[in-house]
Amino acid sequence: MTASFPMNAGDGLYSYSKNSHLQKEVIDGVKETVRDTIIRKLDIKTILSSSNTIHITDLGCSVGPNTFSSMQHIVEALKDKYLYQNQVIDSTKSILEFQIFFNDQVTNDFNTLFQSLPVDRSYYASGVPGSFYDRLFPSRSIHFLHSSCAIHWLSKIPKELLDEKSPTWNKGLIHYVGASNVEIVNAYVAQFEKDMEMFFNARAEEIVPGGMMVLVTAFSGYGHFLGFFGSSLMDMVNEGKLDESLVDSFNLPLYFPSPQDMTKVVEKNGLFSIERMELINIKSKLVDEADAKTIMMSIRSSLEGVIINHFGSKIAEEACERAIFKSEEISELMQVNYEKPNILFVALKRK
Repeated sequence: MTASFPMNAGDGLYSYSKNSHLQKEVIDGVKETVRDTIIRKLDIKTILSSSNTIHITDLGCSVGPNTFSSMQHIVEALKDKYLYQNQVIDSTKSILEFQIFFNDQVTNDFNTLFQSLPVDRSYYASGVPGSFYDRLFPSRSIHFLHSSCAIHWLSKIPKELLDEKSPTWNKGLIHYVGASNVEIVNAYVAQFEKDMEMFFNARAEEIVPGGMMVLVTAFSGYGHFLGFFGSSLMDMVNEGKLDESLVDSFNLPLYFPSPQDMTKVVEKNGLFSIERMELINIKSKLVDEADAKTIMMSIRSSLEGVIINHFGSKIAEEACERAIFKSEEISELMQVNYEKPNILFVALKRK
């Protein structure tokens, strides 16, 4: 069964809507890449039949505002490509319409999402609750699919990590980043491959021939920030505030794929062509300003729910606060990784 890992709901101090700064930098950093890919690689005449409505979905949309920014940008790029292909000079003469399906898990805060929908949006909006590792839409109904900062979430923790007698028992750590045992990494890779097999099989049914899928996901550099939450939990163990076995049995369901990982799962599925794949280094203003607190608040808004599910709210709150206070170590890590690629961009077309 697919587990549920929603972002922090509402619009409070630690909510995702108020703290998704890292994710916004990712979306802003790839906007021109997304536009260029649409203009050069997508044939709108091919994907539209008798209807002039383009169906778009954002998988893992969370609660905004980032999803609204990316969707409006994609709509504008699709409009420009449509006008270019049809040699329409005056955009007011275009009858192209857009239907956007905002998807996330059933436990996502859709109330906050739809309460903050832009009033001046140029599309019709619908919500589609459900895991993107399952089918979500009718066959051949989606023309353009987007997902940013979402597919690195696994459907569940690799079961091998939950066996204390297994060589994959991740003692003292909460993630594969930093683990010395290659079998732990392999367990994450295997789960990622299983999940993506389900993901691509579902999308192959839903996307029209010639339709495009753009996936943007964090690369390995982001994984190092997770260690600060783990070290905070271990600090509490050393102070006698937390049972070590609870930390040993906790692992974050996140895997940051490489280009090789993505190529393997796409080619295994065989129903999509790789139109573009590249590693991108997005220069973070937060790193420039050595703003460790804002970075950790962003990560907290994504991870806190998972930590609460395992440790309870009191332990989770203290661990998150302690992680934020490790600002000097975090700043050093940011500077070390500043020039390295941190985002994987993938554009695929349904054959």
